[in-house]
Amino acid sequence: MIDPIHQFQIIKIVELGQPGGVELAFTNSAAFMFGIVALVFFFLTFATRGRTLVPGRLQSMAELSYEFVASTVRGSAGNEGMKFFPLVFSLFIFVLTANMVGMIPYAFTVTSHLIVTAALALLVILTVIIYGFVRHGTHFLHLFVPSGVPAFLLPFMVVIEVISFLSRPISLSLRLFANMLAGHIAMKVFAGFIVMMTASGVVGWFGAVLPLAMVVALTALEFLVAALQAYVFAVLTCIYLNDALHPGH
Repeated sequence: MIDPIHQFQIIKIVELGQPGGVELAFTNSAAFMFGIVALVFFFLTFATRGRTLVPGRLQSMAELSYEFVASTVRGSAGNEGMKFFPLVFSLFIFVLTANMVGMIPYAFTVTSHLIVTAALALLVILTVIIYGFVRHGTHFLHLFVPSGVPAFLLPFMVVIEVISFLSRPISLSLRLFANMLAGHIAMKVFAGFIVMMTASGVVGWFGAVLPLAMVVALTALEFLVAALQAYVFAVLTCIYLNDALHPGH
């Protein structure tokens, strides 16, 4: 039997004990996250070590990624938003690399786990809240008070705005998690059809052409989704950070 969920299983590599009754362990998910950070670090370091006037391929890739994220930040949060560029760039590169590494056969897709995407989303929202209060004080609360609303409707609008704000980390984390999870499950299911049909003999070989075509199409689509979800995560991060810079309606 082919289990499409098995690819998301967390495996303990090193158990670190149970301090305070909380089980700690170094898992395959943690290993891949460390590997992704190391991969990005060494790539950017190696690609920019020369800093030549006429960039090579690797330096061009590094510069294009920088300019792409910088233009996204400026377009969503203005030039003032560039103070958050390191955060947005780090999130974009991490999510993009994690998604692409997850496309390698037998690799682990860390962004297919809600705990990982939720942690990234909470980092963004906490940054918005902390920076908003540090810079604007209680004026940051004007984010929840739409201007020009009649007084009798204001309490209802404030409740709606608060709920909308609190739903941001939920939607931000669920969108990335659900897209990566669903895509990998679909590919594994159709790949399972190929194995089962080819095992049934010559007739099954011809029948396996259709699921094979689906796997190829889904793989191409999943690469597109992997890149698109990293971009969407970065854009939404910029939009939310803009509220910390310019609260109010």
